[in-house]
Amino acid sequence: MRCDLHVHSLHSGTLPVAILRHFFLESYSAPKDVYSTLRTRGMDLVTLTDHDSIGGAEELRRYPDFFVSEEATCTMPSGTQAHVGVYDITERQHVEINRRRNDMIRLLAYLSEQRLFFTVNHVFSSVTGRRHADDFEWFAGYFPAVEARNGQMLASANQHAAEFARKRCKTQVAGSDAHALASVGTTYTEVPGARNKEEFFASLRAGNGRLCGESGGYWKLTRDILLLCREMMREARWTMLLAPLVALVPAGVAVDYFVDLGFIRRWGAAINSPRPVPKGLLETLP
Repeated sequence: MRCDLHVHSLHSGTLPVAILRHFFLESYSAPKDVYSTLRTRGMDLVTLTDHDSIGGAEELRRYPDFFVSEEATCTMPSGTQAHVGVYDITERQHVEINRRRNDMIRLLAYLSEQRLFFTVNHVFSSVTGRRHADDFEWFAGYFPAVEARNGQMLASANQHAAEFARKRCKTQVAGSDAHALASVGTTYTEVPGARNKEEFFASLRAGNGRLCGESGGYWKLTRDILLLCREMMREARWTMLLAPLVALVPAGVAVDYFVDLGFIRRWGAAINSPRPVPKGLLETLP
């Protein structure tokens, strides 16, 4: 069975960037369009992992191959942020997750108590901001799974995530992290032999999942952002006044690309290096 375990819809909210958050959504994809695209691209199970929301589930509950999930924006004990994918949840569990997401200790206790399957996403990317050395200790000690292939992250970030997971005997998962329909279902997790959702997760927990599909890159991210800009202008016609700024997208993605490369190199070497970097130096890394 195949499932894209990281995919967004218009229920992911606004872009968490100062001015842009007032008119730019993280995704403009309708849940029903995400569902049909995933099915067309060969997914046997379907879920949405919107940021801190299960709003898209209402449209898809009627489908027997759909299950409810979310990507929770969580605060680590160090004060940094992490994105945690939580799968096959109820509405009540969603409420409790959101109550606890700014207290990682309470959240982890709840997820474990409820026996929920959860992952830490895009570990070696700067997408959630700064990282602290202690964060990796939490990921290693208390998270059962690591997103080891993300369809929007650079191949080097995914390679380091996979190595981190392998060395610590963590379950590895894959997902497209698609915010635009063009990328939906292009990266996914496959569990051979599973016949239903329960068998899919049981076998995944046992380490029998396969990472399938592509990593991200400059051109793919640029394309998806341009597609989001187009959808924004369709949604709110007045934003066409911002059209000249679209020309800056490739340059902005390039800057982000090089920032992420630096982040990956520093933290990849620090965490996955055969020779541990002194903790005092780790704490100074961005």
